[in-house]
Amino acid sequence: MDSGDRAGGEAFVHRTRATAAAFTRQLKLYATVTSDADDARIDRAVRDVLKLVREHLQMDLAFVSNVRDGRRAFRNIDPPDGRQLIEEGASDPEEVSFCRQVIDGRLPQLVTDVESYAGRAQLPPTPFRIGAHMSVPITLVDGTVYGTLCCFSFAPNPTLVDRDLKRLQMAAQMAARLVDQARRNGKDISQAD
Repeated sequence: MDSGDRAGGEAFVHRTRATAAAFTRQLKLYATVTSDADDARIDRAVRDVLKLVREHLQMDLAFVSNVRDGRRAFRNIDPPDGRQLIEEGASDPEEVSFCRQVIDGRLPQLVTDVESYAGRAQLPPTPFRIGAHMSVPITLVDGTVYGTLCCFSFAPNPTLVDRDLKRLQMAAQMAARLVDQARRNGKDISQAD
């Protein structure tokens, strides 16, 4: 490796660390909600977390799902450029969702190319192409799995790595705190408004 390659590699590592630190700071800022926060502020914080995740991971869509009574409901959605690919509040049987498969451990939390994924035949059909997919359970303080924090892109993304998955897991933990806060405030946010 010549000194130019080494300098370029060091610059990349520095940028990556700086980006990770900025992501963590911003995530904590969005997820800081006081005990007396109203429902609108909590909902806005969840949306801010989704937007941060989608933009930071360079995905096309991010959402929070809630699994309950055999259904998967789309609770909060951050769509690309305002396009409504999934309707907030819409639901479908949870068994035919990527979300349920991630919760059950049948689908990895990070798939960089869904089309070439070895278990593709067992995945449910989707209304549009999913290239890369990331999803992690949102586990509440009482141990209940609320649902998942998911994001995907239309094209495969081989640059996604475990570090990106760790960031999504951090965001899911923050989302869990926000859901717990809403429940302490007496709001059942598993139901769309």
